[in-house]
Amino acid sequence: MAEIDHIVIGARTLDEGARYIEDLLGVKPSRGGAHPGVGTHNMLLGMGAGCYLEVIAPDPAQPEPPHPRPFDLDDPSLRTMLEAEPRLIAYVASTPALDAVIARLGPSHAGEIKAMSRGNFAWRMAFPPQRQDMDNLIPPLIQWDGERAGKHIRDSGWRLSALEAEHPDAQALRGALGDRGLGDAVKVRPSPHPRLIAQLRHRDGREVTLTSA
Repeated sequence: MAEIDHIVIGARTLDEGARYIEDLLGVKPSRGGAHPGVGTHNMLLGMGAGCYLEVIAPDPAQPEPPHPRPFDLDDPSLRTMLEAEPRLIAYVASTPALDAVIARLGPSHAGEIKAMSRGNFAWRMAFPPQRQDMDNLIPPLIQWDGERAGKHIRDSGWRLSALEAEHPDAQALRGALGDRGLGDAVKVRPSPHPRLIAQLRHRDGREVTLTSA
């Protein structure tokens, strides 16, 4: 069984992404770090021990990576959208059985596993091949080496209360999520246009909706 590990906010720069989150949620994300060789860096906002929010942006301190940046950050249409405002662009799911899932689905569908680390954290991750992720609605899968990062990020008081996905081929999306053990984690419904929706709730009762479109 997989579960939501974190949601991803794309931004043109980390400063813009941090301001967006602070204006929206009333708390500034903390510094994360760089993803060497990937061409990105991030900031993090804790949402309880089991989940967090990641702000990700191209890292100007790194050379252009040999492969496209994750989450379609190099896509011209997404870049244009992020010039207007940071936004929800994706999510990542955690599984304790990454090797088994990739072996069952095959790397051509679920992606190849890559090992990554930063500081005291180490993890392995598999991104669906580009253009096979149904507009970022099929998430990358991550398996942490030890405790998940969410347990070590300062709690903001916000929680992910629901994650929803809309797509013209809702049946195919629902099947792909079920294959990854996410059948109960994401509510899927048909819609003419793909869209990811995250519902956040603060312990003081405030609610915020993030959408990818």
